[in-house]
Amino acid sequence: MAEGRISLAELEERLAVVYAARYEADLRPPLADLPSDAPAPVAPTLPTGKPLVLKAGMSTLKRSGDWDVPARLRLQSGMGTIVLDFCDTTIRHPVVDVEVELGAGTVRLLLPDEATADIDAVATSMGTVKSSVPSRQRPGQPHFVVHGRTGMGTVVVRRRYQLGGWRF
Repeated sequence: MAEGRISLAELEERLAVVYAARYEADLRPPLADLPSDAPAPVAPTLPTGKPLVLKAGMSTLKRSGDWDVPARLRLQSGMGTIVLDFCDTTIRHPVVDVEVELGAGTVRLLLPDEATADIDAVATSMGTVKSSVPSRQRPGQPHFVVHGRTGMGTVVVRRRYQLGGWRF
């Protein structure tokens, strides 16, 4: 605003978005066109629209086989487990946005061999967040952006294991 690039009204709108932000991804739109001395890393374009909300209070929720993968997922669990197996389904979106909200629950994401996942925006206090798949997006391959928070919960992103002819 001091340089005359935006008006006072636009500054106030942007500040309202910044102050209401819960996650790093929420800060991208109001800061996207600000000048920077360093080249900005290329971030994947996150899908918009209403997410599919999956909740597992103290229970287990599992999706596998051929199922419709939405562009956005919100996974919520107090003490339960959510297992999403993306290996046997067609992923129609180049980027799948996965928001996690965990207490002491577990989220396990099983990705196809060519998929990548960025878990850098998951905040944890006493939980575990780990991934055994590449984090850098590859052109033409599905990419998962996992963000959110976990208190004492666990977030695991991996490929399916194969032993003999069995995959799990």
